Amino acid sequence: MPYPRTALLATTAALAAAVVAPAPTASASATASASAVPAGGAYYVQSVTTGLNAADDGGAVEQHRPRGDEDHQRWTLRASGSSYVLESADAAGRCLGRSGDLAATVACTGADAAWEIIEAGADRYRLKVPGAERHLTVGAKPAGAVHPERLTVGPAGDLATWYLTPVAPATRPMPPADRRTLDQVTFLTSHNAYANGVDGGFAPPFVNLVPNQTRGVDQQLTDGVRGFMMDIHQTPDGAILCHNSCTLVSRPVALRVDLQRIVDFLERHPDQFVTVFLEDYVDPAVLRDELARVDGLSDVLYRPDLAGVRENGWPRMADLTAAGDRLLLFTDHSRAADRSAGLTRDSFGVMYQREWTVENYWSMGPGIGTSDWSCYSRWYDANTTVPLTRTEANFRPLFVMNHFRDAGIASTAATDNAKLADRARRFCEPAARKKPNFLAVDHYDRGDPAAAVTALNTYVYP
Repeated sequence: MPYPRTALLATTAALAAAVVAPAPTASASATASASAVPAGGAYYVQSVTTGLNAADDGGAVEQHRPRGDEDHQRWTLRASGSSYVLESADAAGRCLGRSGDLAATVACTGADAAWEIIEAGADRYRLKVPGAERHLTVGAKPAGAVHPERLTVGPAGDLATWYLTPVAPATRPMPPADRRTLDQVTFLTSHNAYANGVDGGFAPPFVNLVPNQTRGVDQQLTDGVRGFMMDIHQTPDGAILCHNSCTLVSRPVALRVDLQRIVDFLERHPDQFVTVFLEDYVDPAVLRDELARVDGLSDVLYRPDLAGVRENGWPRMADLTAAGDRLLLFTDHSRAADRSAGLTRDSFGVMYQREWTVENYWSMGPGIGTSDWSCYSRWYDANTTVPLTRTEANFRPLFVMNHFRDAGIASTAATDNAKLADRARRFCEPAARKKPNFLAVDHYDRGDPAAAVTALNTYVYP
């Protein structure tokens, strides 16, 4: 099932329009100016801080993991006199409102359902109680815990800032090949690309029976895979590709071997771009020495940290290929840990992934049975809050969308991969407010995930 390099089409995939219009006259506090309010329609009410959505949970309004149309998270915005209401898409006549200091679903005709909608920055809003300095807000994060689930009504501030994310956003056609930028393109990505049973051993004998891929890295490149997720562990032989550990692994493959395959491919195909994601358990000096053994790596390595990406945004694909900058390396390792070791990985061209990407939680569930399509940040826990919606003034992180289970069972992957485009559009795009740049799957040759990549490459998310 080859995935042709010419599959980045430029056709329209427009969905429902999401037009911004001036708000009707409404009462406002002395400190709030007249604001632009999105047009009426279906929205997710999404915390800027956590990236999670307001959901009706039996009358309580809580923040839940974004889950498309499966969890009472869709709200219909409409004007109501001089204010606005947000009616549940699943319960006619019930609106996102308040009961005392707690968020709740209430009758849309009652005073507790009314909100003023105040601009709070680019595409950000506050939901304010008419005539009072009280706002819909996320609860403060206790020490050593995540933010409370139940939403409250309290003071203005960062925790009271929201996106109104369209359920079906308007899109634009993909620009022509010479104008599209890296963050506009979606790439087919193989999860645990090295765990294929073709190139060599990757796990102890029992785990070896359930590979994540069934084709070697050379064939993956030929078939159109352009993103590679690889686990590296440290042994006396250097950085070795193994799952969990290299103990009892027969014929393991060194990282340099697979990187050499990729570099050689790029030399033969000067119009192609590849990204490698390292689940990284080696010392920085070991990784540096391993990379130094890859012939031609420096000729194709792309350094966004030296190219002004944070200040100017991602470059055009045509400019990258013209400059020969066609291999991007990421590590999931900690910069802080490397600083304490005295050598940072980006000093030799390996970017820290959390600084350049966002990524959804890696598992949809066990290898068989019902899958979980909720789409939320892999980096959201008691110690870390990196929402999928993270963005900066001139920089949008690349979005890595994981779409696989705990175990890479081929029949399950085939079924899941056939649903990839649907999950990307209905669940993960609104969750991240951006289009996935990397669709990571098990058994990329099953279920035609390349068709999803082709479909996503026909449009640009607003």
